[in-house]
Formats: sequence, C-alpha cells, structure tokens
Amino acid sequence: MTVSLSKLDLPHRFVDDDRGNGLFRVHRQAFVDPTILEKEKELIFNRCWLYLGHSSELKQPNDFLTRNVGGRELIFNRNRTGDYQVLHNVCPHRGAQVVREASGNAMAFQCFYHGWAFNNNGRFATRMQPGNYPENFGKKGCQDLVAVAKLANYRDFWFVNFDAGAISLDDYLADAKAFIDVVADHGSQGMEIIDQSQKYSIKANWKLLVENSVDGYHAHTTHSTYIEYLADAIGGSPVLPTGDGVVYAYDLQNGHAVIQGPAPWGRPVAQWIPAWGEQGKKDIDVIYNELKQRVGAARAEQIALRNRNMNIFPNLVINDIMAITVRTFFPVSPSEMDVEAWALGAKDEGAIFRKRRLDNFLEFLGPGGFATPDDVEALESVQKGYSNYQAAPWNDISKGMLKDAPAGDDEEQMRCFWREWSRRIEGETMGGAQ
Repeated sequence: MTVSLSKLDLPHRFVDDDRGNGLFRVHRQAFVDPTILEKEKELIFNRCWLYLGHSSELKQPNDFLTRNVGGRELIFNRNRTGDYQVLHNVCPHRGAQVVREASGNAMAFQCFYHGWAFNNNGRFATRMQPGNYPENFGKKGCQDLVAVAKLANYRDFWFVNFDAGAISLDDYLADAKAFIDVVADHGSQGMEIIDQSQKYSIKANWKLLVENSVDGYHAHTTHSTYIEYLADAIGGSPVLPTGDGVVYAYDLQNGHAVIQGPAPWGRPVAQWIPAWGEQGKKDIDVIYNELKQRVGAARAEQIALRNRNMNIFPNLVINDIMAITVRTFFPVSPSEMDVEAWALGAKDEGAIFRKRRLDNFLEFLGPGGFATPDDVEALESVQKGYSNYQAAPWNDISKGMLKDAPAGDDEEQMRCFWREWSRRIEGETMGGAQ
C-alpha cells in the first residue's frame, strides 16, 4: 500500500515562530531527515514554479539546451517558428534521453537507442516499417514527447511548474516582480546570460544555501579576507553597511525576500570606484545618464547605486551586487546539493565593463573566488554540526524579529523562506496555515 507523503504525520513542528516574544527557531532535523526531503520533493519541487533559464540562452529558432530542474531532465528549446517550449527529455518508446547534448540547434531530435525521431515541437516523426505497428500508430499524440504542465516567463526569466493546477507565475512571484524589474532594466537593450555556467556541489542541505545567499550577518566574519582585498582594490577601507538601517530586508510574499542597500564595490551598471581611473568615471557617467533618461532619476539611483540579494522561493537566487549572479540549486540528498550559476549582463555593455563584470563575477561569486569557497566551508561545517541535532536540536533565526524595519544583517529574509516552507510542509499535516 502506498501512503502519500503529504499525509504522513510529523513527529513535531519544525518551525517555532513565536512572534509575541520575538523568537524564531528551526529544528535541525529538517536538514538531515530523508523523509523531510521526500516531502520537499512532493510538496515544494513538484508544486512550485522553478527557474529554468533565460530567453537569451536560446537566441535563434531551433536552438535548444538540456537542463535538470527539480530532478527532471528537460529540453528547453525554440521551435521552427521561434516559440519557447519545454519537453520532458524522455523517449516515449523505452525511456532513454532523447537529447544528450548540452545545447545546439536542431529542427528534429532522434533517440540514439532505437532511432525514434521527433520534430522539435515534440511531435512523433518516425517512419515505421509496414506491418510492425498499426497504420494509425503515433497519429493521436501518445507517442509525442511530453510537454511540462506549465511554462511561463517574466522579463525573460523562464519558469516551469510540474503541477497543472498551480497558480499563475505572475501571482506566484508577487512583490518579487518589482525587484526582477530592477535587474531586467539594467541594459537599454535587455539582459543576457554570458557564456557558460558554473557547476559545483556542496555537501550540505539545500536550504542552507537559501539562507546564506541573503545573509548579511556573516559577511564581516566569513569574508574577512575579501574585505581586506577590497580595501587594496578600491584604495581605501571598505565599510560594509550593517544594522544601522542602511540596508533593509523586504518580505516579497510567498516565501520570496530581498535585502537591498549600498555597498563599496564598483558596479558596471554605474557605480564608479577610484581604481577604474578617470576614463572609467567618464564611462560610468555615460551609463548613468542613459539610465536617468530611460527610467528616471529615482529608479536610476536604485539600479546603479543599490545592491540586492534576492531569493525566489524555493531555490532561485539573484545576487545583483558587484556583478549579477543567477543561481539555482537542487538537493541530491539531505546533506548534498548541486549548484549551477550564470553571469547576467546588459546586452549593450562595452568590452571594458563586460570584462570588469566577469572579473567581479569570478573573483567573488565563483567557486574559485573569495566568497563561494568561504561559504561552502561554512555550510559544510554546519551540516557536520547537525550530527548533534538530537542533543542540540534548534537553530535560532530571531535576529531583528522585533524591529519594524529589519536590516540586511538581521534574519527576516530567512524567516520569510521558513514561514512558506512551514506552510507547505507542515500546514497539510499539522493543521497550519494553508
């Protein structure tokens, strides 16, 4: 007898949200229990909108790429008329992956196993020898490649949902759309993914990277080496904004959250630093003036002079800081995740600032840079510490909970994630909010 995971009883509540006393705790069993991961797969990854890719990755009709999203192998492509679509990458014959290349341009796909072929909108296009199959074989669509239940995009960011009954992407993104707009408006000609992605694994639970990606509290201690390097690079002593109200955390609904505020580094979208020289200042002035003319002075200031780290529930991170990183991650096990990250830049960006963007992307955000190795070490250390969860069972995520306007080094942004996590994981089984 198969029992739905959504109906299993949980031993206790995993999120203790005591707003009256300003205390917020998360039980560490949520990071180590395989049953919890199975519930997350069913109730989160099978039902939420998951980031797939960016329009710029498929520049021409018939372009395709393959990608694993939520544990499912997918074909993200444009058909002959240029329409975007997503197909499950599995042959209806015997289940082999139909497309094994990472990317390319093709008007048709053919499975290498038995040669079944499909045009690039997924329609069955195999010529069968007479007598082996009925004459109408494949005519009713049952031999076609299967499309995902839902596909939608917002400002060229494409998402899939495997639940046909899910709410619209527009409703799901809620207030996060305003901050995606800020990122999408960097370039007058739009934005594009730059070259290939970074792929790496972390031996830690996937939810730890959600927290870490918007955690302003750890910067001064975990990334002290980068802060020292930055002092030399910008010709001064950098001061990262802390809990003085300069950087704020915002609840964007549905588990999404962002921290936004100033920072000391240079930004190709129009924040100059002395290390770029006088010519760099002139170039930045040109970019900034174009921004003001296109979007207005107030929005230009937000785009150019404010940094933001944003989580889109459950597992999309957009870090718009010294460069823009688009990052997703999926669990392999309770204690391991696979991560993929892309650099995003303005299509009309000049060569010098494109180089500066990529240098920033690599030196801080990449797996070989200053920040990511620090973070990986921290998250893997945390995961090891969770071996003691039975004796020491709770994480504290209470910082700034009683503030009317939590700062970027408070923990409101993590609480936004955990409240939605609890609603989805605990709500169905323990009578919580739906």
